[in-house]
Amino acid sequence: MDRDGSKAPEIIIDIVVERQMTKEVLRGLLHAILFHRLLGTVKPQTLEVLDVTLPAVKDAQIEQMVDDKVNTFWRAVEAGRHKRAQVVIDMTEKRQKKWTVTHIFSQGEEEVPWEEWVINMDLCQPHTDRERQALNTTLSSTLIDALRKILAHTSSERGRAAVPLITNAFEGLSPFPINIHVKIGGVEVTS
Repeated sequence: MDRDGSKAPEIIIDIVVERQMTKEVLRGLLHAILFHRLLGTVKPQTLEVLDVTLPAVKDAQIEQMVDDKVNTFWRAVEAGRHKRAQVVIDMTEKRQKKWTVTHIFSQGEEEVPWEEWVINMDLCQPHTDRERQALNTTLSSTLIDALRKILAHTSSERGRAAVPLITNAFEGLSPFPINIHVKIGGVEVTS
């Protein structure tokens, strides 16, 4: 929920990817989103995916988080032979819990989403080199479109307005918690 009580913006990226390119593509998309949403001093780097240059974050903690979720995603789709999966990045802020009759005894903070990025991935396995080439050509243009969507949202008035006020000094790359969830069939998969 936004500060005014409305639902947090949800940005959806749909992508069809060749099975063997899955990890590389997902890593690139996660880094591109985080690159444009982290608010600290980001050390940039780039990732090349099918001749598309994607921005990435050069930070051991962020790289580890991304790699862990990419590996969780890969193990889940490989274990079940799933062809469709989802990765959700929740950008949240910590707020004091509101007092209600049902929550009278619960105190403390809660994480409230201010923005949600949804990556819907359809995995496929081409049977011929021609199919693989066509899929990779389409994937390349889809990655460019996804990067445009990321840039358009994060630089838009709505995208800037979604970011909560930063009320105190912070160390690191974000004053706000970032949660990445892997979902198969709508069910969250853990490491």
